[in-house]
Amino acid sequence: MISICKRFATKRHRPARSLSPGGGTCLLASLLTLLAPAARAADVTATNQFVRWATQDYLFGDWDGFRTDLSRHGVDIELFYAGSMPDNLAGGLRTGAVYQGAGLGTLDLDSEKLLGYDGGTLHVSGLLLHGEKPFSPNYSGDYNRVNLLDFDNAFRLWELSYRQKFLKDKFSFRFGKLSVDSDFLTPEYYTGFGQFTLLNQTWLYPSMAYNVFSVPGFPANNHGLATTPLATPGAVLDWTPNPEHYLQAGLYGGTPDQTYSGTRFQISQQDGALGYLETGWRRHPGTNDPSPGGTIKLGAYYHTSQFTDAHDGVFYAAGLNPNPAQHTGNYGAYLVAEQQLWLAHGKADPAQRGLVGFARVLGGPPDRGLIDLQFDAGLVARGPLPSRGWDTLALAASYLQFSRGIRHAQQELDELAPGSVVPVDYEGVVELSYKAQLTAWWTLQPSVQHVFHPGGSAALPDATVFILQTTLRF
Repeated sequence: MISICKRFATKRHRPARSLSPGGGTCLLASLLTLLAPAARAADVTATNQFVRWATQDYLFGDWDGFRTDLSRHGVDIELFYAGSMPDNLAGGLRTGAVYQGAGLGTLDLDSEKLLGYDGGTLHVSGLLLHGEKPFSPNYSGDYNRVNLLDFDNAFRLWELSYRQKFLKDKFSFRFGKLSVDSDFLTPEYYTGFGQFTLLNQTWLYPSMAYNVFSVPGFPANNHGLATTPLATPGAVLDWTPNPEHYLQAGLYGGTPDQTYSGTRFQISQQDGALGYLETGWRRHPGTNDPSPGGTIKLGAYYHTSQFTDAHDGVFYAAGLNPNPAQHTGNYGAYLVAEQQLWLAHGKADPAQRGLVGFARVLGGPPDRGLIDLQFDAGLVARGPLPSRGWDTLALAASYLQFSRGIRHAQQELDELAPGSVVPVDYEGVVELSYKAQLTAWWTLQPSVQHVFHPGGSAALPDATVFILQTTLRF
């Protein structure tokens, strides 16, 4: 830089030390040259601070070491927020957009670190649900519900449970106020709580399992399914003899707590009970096995309450059958398969970059529920771009078949009074979603969904929905 300044001064025929424009420029350039290392050091420091902030696990960091100290003593805290804006672009009931949000807090206490005995965990979680609700019944008209956060507003206790492992961790027993989706029909590869790759609620828990709720318009009975954000008293026993196999059984209260606070602990004979049984096979688990992993899960559920006959219920809703037949119990079975189809950098890669495929099928009786068949499948690419190792790109499709009893009854009504009803047949949805991991604690996720036969019939035009969701981990 100094030699360039000298040449500049010489060309201008002025001494280099003079206060002429040429000399002044050289003096300034020389000073900047001397100060450049300090400026670059400051830039590097600021950049390093930003990188540390962006790559730390939480927006607010480690609380000056307090969070790590708590964890070391057996206390783990998670704070999470998700906000989304679903927009029905076309079709359905009407176009329009709303904002919906959810805050989640969890507390886990480790018995060994706190009290000195092994295998125990106390878990407490709470939810804050807010925004304009509901979206699907007012806009897109679909049964599945296109937006993950489209639940009734509440500030509620979610789960309160205790888990104890025993016999060298081959058995575990969990009891308290539970959500069924914490233990059954849970995916292990294509999505997960807090790491949602798809935003339609059917990917959170398959819609057919909600057959244990009363069908709208049918006689109201006290029964239902406790899944996120609902819970009910229950217990789960799990046996895992080895990393490849497990068997678990769960028994839950037959009606979930739907109060605003979520603090109702109640079991009654009138509500009945809901039981789940599931066995699974994990292929090539763990990072020590280089082969791509996968799972196959086979399960069934049974609800002990009374359920209105699907055919009679349609005529009841039409005012033509005041005393519809009842069935004791409702049930279903399911099969879930997931497989890592390709791993870019092996299983030791923390981002698990590669391609995952999944498929699920559920079936139930055609005479006592709203749905009797569900099938869905999809692909999830992790790290779809070379420079975006923690992003995910997902494409999935789902098909719901409305029960034969309801379909036949509505067809009979349409024959009695042509044009009075559009018989249900199916609802389908295709979703394409991209989740960008902007920082370690912040994601931005656009999703496009096309709903075929919203609500299960051709009465509504197909709906196209765009959703933009963001999440923060505090």
